[in-house]
Amino acid sequence: MMTLSIRSIPLLPISLAFCLTLAGCAGDPLESGVDPFAPMVFKEGVTAMPLNPPNATTIQPFYVSQQTIFKFAVDTDSILIGNDGVTRYIVILTSPNGNSQVQYEGIRCDSFQWRLYGTFESGTWKENPLSSWRPIQDRTPNRYQAALAQGAFCNFNSQEKNIKTIIKSLNPNGFTGQTKPTNSFGLMN
Repeated sequence: MMTLSIRSIPLLPISLAFCLTLAGCAGDPLESGVDPFAPMVFKEGVTAMPLNPPNATTIQPFYVSQQTIFKFAVDTDSILIGNDGVTRYIVILTSPNGNSQVQYEGIRCDSFQWRLYGTFESGTWKENPLSSWRPIQDRTPNRYQAALAQGAFCNFNSQEKNIKTIIKSLNPNGFTGQTKPTNSFGLMN
Protein backbone atom coordinates (compact mmCIF):
# COMPACT_ATOMS: atom_id res chain seq x y z
CA MET A 1 0.00 0.00 0.00
CA MET A 2 1.25 3.36 -0.98
CA THR A 3 0.87 6.36 1.23
CA LEU A 4 1.02 9.88 0.03
CA SER A 5 2.77 12.44 2.03
CA ILE A 6 1.84 16.08 1.93
CA ARG A 7 5.31 16.90 0.70
CA SER A 8 4.82 14.89 -2.46
CA ILE A 9 1.79 16.99 -3.63
CA PRO A 10 2.99 20.14 -5.33
CA LEU A 11 1.33 23.13 -3.69
CA LEU A 12 1.80 25.60 -6.54
CA PRO A 13 -0.77 24.04 -8.94
CA ILE A 14 -3.31 23.61 -6.12
CA SER A 15 -2.98 27.18 -4.90
CA LEU A 16 -3.10 28.47 -8.51
CA ALA A 17 -6.33 26.54 -9.15
CA PHE A 18 -7.81 27.87 -5.90
CA CYS A 19 -6.95 31.50 -6.82
CA LEU A 20 -8.41 31.12 -10.32
CA THR A 21 -11.62 29.72 -8.84
CA LEU A 22 -11.92 32.71 -6.51
CA ALA A 23 -11.18 35.15 -9.35
CA GLY A 24 -13.87 33.53 -11.48
CA CYS A 25 -16.46 34.06 -8.74
CA ALA A 26 -15.57 37.74 -8.31
CA GLY A 27 -17.42 38.73 -11.50
CA ASP A 28 -20.56 36.78 -10.65
CA PRO A 29 -23.46 39.26 -10.37
CA LEU A 30 -24.96 37.20 -7.57
CA GLU A 31 -21.73 37.55 -5.62
CA SER A 32 -20.83 41.15 -6.52
CA GLY A 33 -24.35 42.64 -6.39
CA VAL A 34 -23.89 44.25 -9.84
CA ASP A 35 -26.59 43.32 -12.33
CA PRO A 36 -25.21 43.40 -15.89
CA PHE A 37 -28.76 43.63 -17.26
CA ALA A 38 -29.80 46.61 -15.14
CA PRO A 39 -30.48 49.81 -17.09
CA MET A 40 -27.59 52.22 -17.33
CA VAL A 41 -27.92 55.51 -15.47
CA PHE A 42 -27.48 58.49 -17.80
CA LYS A 43 -24.61 60.81 -16.89
CA GLU A 44 -24.40 63.89 -19.07
CA GLY A 45 -21.01 65.27 -19.98
CA VAL A 46 -20.03 68.90 -19.55
CA THR A 47 -21.67 71.15 -22.12
CA ALA A 48 -19.91 74.35 -23.11
CA MET A 49 -21.80 77.07 -24.94
CA PRO A 50 -20.64 77.71 -28.53
CA LEU A 51 -18.02 80.40 -28.99
CA ASN A 52 -19.40 81.76 -32.25
CA PRO A 53 -22.75 82.57 -33.86
CA PRO A 54 -24.07 80.21 -36.55
CA ASN A 55 -21.83 79.97 -39.61
CA ALA A 56 -23.84 81.42 -42.53
CA THR A 57 -22.05 79.15 -45.02
CA THR A 58 -22.98 75.91 -43.22
CA ILE A 59 -26.63 76.60 -42.35
CA GLN A 60 -28.80 73.77 -43.68
CA PRO A 61 -32.59 74.24 -43.85
CA PHE A 62 -34.63 71.13 -43.05
CA TYR A 63 -38.22 70.00 -43.46
CA VAL A 64 -40.42 69.70 -40.35
CA SER A 65 -44.08 69.25 -41.35
CA GLN A 66 -46.78 70.51 -43.69
CA GLN A 67 -48.59 72.16 -40.76
CA THR A 68 -45.76 74.46 -39.62
CA ILE A 69 -45.54 78.07 -40.70
CA PHE A 70 -41.97 78.42 -39.36
CA LYS A 71 -38.74 77.70 -41.19
CA PHE A 72 -35.98 75.68 -39.53
CA ALA A 73 -32.27 75.29 -40.19
CA VAL A 74 -29.31 73.73 -38.42
CA ASP A 75 -25.69 74.87 -38.52
CA THR A 76 -23.94 71.68 -39.66
CA ASP A 77 -20.59 72.99 -38.32
CA SER A 78 -22.09 73.08 -34.82
CA ILE A 79 -23.20 69.42 -34.67
CA LEU A 80 -21.32 67.62 -31.89
CA ILE A 81 -21.78 63.89 -31.37
CA GLY A 82 -21.10 63.45 -27.65
CA ASN A 83 -19.70 60.32 -26.04
CA ASP A 84 -22.43 60.75 -23.42
CA GLY A 85 -25.10 59.95 -26.02
CA VAL A 86 -26.14 63.58 -26.60
CA THR A 87 -26.00 65.19 -30.03
CA ARG A 88 -25.63 68.97 -29.64
CA TYR A 89 -26.36 71.53 -32.36
CA ILE A 90 -27.28 75.12 -33.19
CA VAL A 91 -30.79 75.53 -34.65
CA ILE A 92 -32.27 78.62 -36.28
CA LEU A 93 -36.06 79.11 -36.07
CA THR A 94 -37.54 81.74 -38.39
CA SER A 95 -41.11 83.03 -38.04
CA PRO A 96 -43.28 84.03 -41.03
CA ASN A 97 -42.48 87.74 -40.40
CA GLY A 98 -38.74 87.02 -40.70
CA ASN A 99 -37.74 87.18 -37.02
CA SER A 100 -35.21 84.51 -36.12
CA GLN A 101 -34.27 82.84 -32.88
CA VAL A 102 -30.99 80.94 -32.55
CA GLN A 103 -30.74 78.19 -29.96
CA TYR A 104 -28.12 75.70 -28.77
CA GLU A 105 -29.79 72.38 -27.98
CA GLY A 106 -29.13 68.70 -27.40
CA ILE A 107 -31.00 65.51 -28.31
CA ARG A 108 -30.87 62.12 -26.56
CA CYS A 109 -31.94 59.29 -28.84
CA ASP A 110 -32.13 56.64 -26.13
CA SER A 111 -34.88 58.47 -24.22
CA PHE A 112 -36.24 60.65 -27.10
CA GLN A 113 -35.63 63.88 -25.15
CA TRP A 114 -34.25 67.34 -25.93
CA ARG A 115 -32.67 70.12 -23.91
CA LEU A 116 -32.26 73.87 -24.52
CA TYR A 117 -28.76 74.87 -23.37
CA GLY A 118 -28.98 78.51 -24.39
CA THR A 119 -29.89 81.19 -26.92
CA PHE A 120 -27.95 83.64 -29.07
CA GLU A 121 -29.11 87.15 -28.16
CA SER A 122 -27.58 90.54 -29.00
CA GLY A 123 -24.41 88.99 -30.40
CA THR A 124 -23.66 86.71 -27.43
CA TRP A 125 -24.65 83.27 -26.16
CA LYS A 126 -26.80 83.26 -23.02
CA GLU A 127 -27.01 80.05 -21.03
CA ASN A 128 -30.46 78.79 -20.01
CA PRO A 129 -30.41 78.49 -16.19
CA LEU A 130 -33.63 76.42 -16.18
CA SER A 131 -32.37 73.90 -18.72
CA SER A 132 -33.68 70.36 -18.23
CA TRP A 133 -34.42 67.30 -20.35
CA ARG A 134 -37.92 67.32 -21.89
CA PRO A 135 -39.80 64.77 -23.97
CA ILE A 136 -39.67 65.39 -27.72
CA GLN A 137 -43.15 66.20 -29.02
CA ASP A 138 -43.87 64.21 -32.16
CA ARG A 139 -47.45 65.31 -32.85
CA THR A 140 -47.16 69.11 -32.99
CA PRO A 141 -46.72 71.32 -36.09
CA ASN A 142 -43.38 72.77 -34.94
CA ARG A 143 -41.89 69.36 -34.13
CA TYR A 144 -38.37 70.26 -35.28
CA GLN A 145 -36.60 68.25 -32.53
CA ALA A 146 -38.56 65.16 -33.61
CA ALA A 147 -37.69 65.87 -37.25
CA LEU A 148 -33.97 66.11 -36.42
CA ALA A 149 -34.01 63.06 -34.15
CA GLN A 150 -35.99 60.83 -36.49
CA GLY A 151 -34.55 62.11 -39.75
CA ALA A 152 -30.85 62.59 -38.99
CA PHE A 153 -29.48 62.36 -35.42
CA CYS A 154 -30.82 58.96 -34.39
CA ASN A 155 -31.04 55.43 -35.70
CA PHE A 156 -34.30 54.58 -33.99
CA ASN A 157 -33.30 54.79 -30.29
CA SER A 158 -29.51 54.95 -30.68
CA GLN A 159 -27.33 57.92 -31.51
CA GLU A 160 -25.95 58.26 -35.05
CA LYS A 161 -22.16 58.37 -34.59
CA ASN A 162 -21.12 59.39 -38.12
CA ILE A 163 -21.22 63.13 -38.89
CA LYS A 164 -21.13 62.48 -42.65
CA THR A 165 -24.25 60.31 -42.36
CA ILE A 166 -26.02 63.06 -40.38
CA ILE A 167 -25.14 65.75 -42.93
CA LYS A 168 -26.15 63.46 -45.80
CA SER A 169 -29.46 62.78 -44.02
CA LEU A 170 -30.11 66.53 -43.71
CA ASN A 171 -29.97 66.91 -47.51
CA PRO A 172 -33.21 68.74 -48.40
CA ASN A 173 -33.80 66.46 -51.39
CA GLY A 174 -34.08 63.37 -49.17
CA PHE A 175 -34.86 64.65 -45.68
CA THR A 176 -38.37 63.72 -44.57
CA GLY A 177 -38.09 64.63 -40.89
CA GLN A 178 -39.37 61.25 -39.81
CA THR A 179 -38.14 57.73 -39.11
CA LYS A 180 -36.54 56.36 -42.23
CA PRO A 181 -38.27 53.29 -43.70
CA THR A 182 -36.41 50.00 -43.50
CA ASN A 183 -36.68 46.81 -45.45
CA SER A 184 -37.38 43.45 -43.82
CA PHE A 185 -33.66 43.01 -43.07
CA GLY A 186 -33.54 46.17 -40.93
CA LEU A 187 -31.47 48.06 -43.50
CA MET A 188 -32.23 51.69 -44.31
CA ASN A 189 -33.67 52.26 -47.77
